[in-house]
Amino acid sequence: MIKNISWIFFDVGSTLVDETMAYEDRMKKIAEMANVSYEYVYKIEIEFYKQNKKGDLETVKMLNVEKPIWRHEYETLYSDTKKCLEVLSGKYKIGVIANQSLGTENRLKNFGILKYIDLVIASAEEGAAKPDRKIFEIALNRANCISEQAVMIGDRIDNDIVPAKEIGMKTILIRQGFFRYWRITSDSEKADYEVNNLSEIINIIR
Repeated sequence: MIKNISWIFFDVGSTLVDETMAYEDRMKKIAEMANVSYEYVYKIEIEFYKQNKKGDLETVKMLNVEKPIWRHEYETLYSDTKKCLEVLSGKYKIGVIANQSLGTENRLKNFGILKYIDLVIASAEEGAAKPDRKIFEIALNRANCISEQAVMIGDRIDNDIVPAKEIGMKTILIRQGFFRYWRITSDSEKADYEVNNLSEIINIIR
């Protein structure tokens, strides 16, 4: 169990927000531009993720096409997002540390979850992006919280777990989205806990 904390920070994409349809839309666009099948693109991307690479970006380079724009309208909440935030926000302060384009607060508000969140730190507004520890320092400073009393929850080993550990935060890796295929290769990449969904977090944080 994780104890003696005051703040819980979440990533957004593939953590609170299910990006599956947005990624699939990008794959379809890549397939159209490269004149190959969607199934072919999907298979290639998964193989790249299994190699601890960013599948969509590597596939774009391999097929020599432009990266399609990200369509936020295809994002949805995971089925347990609201319940998780509702329960945890009753005991702790909740924050967001995310690499997101402009308008993160509005998107969270439209999803109906901003009411559970006390602080939103997004890369587009802050001029710093994960894995740069600066964005974590900004979040902790605004929260008036020391790193040892904070938890970082995210789907990315490279962006969420490694830098949060380096700064002294507790960490939970959530195996959702396409980055669930990434493998842990060193102790520096190991989170304090690994979970498969947000519901499991409620039982870990006390």
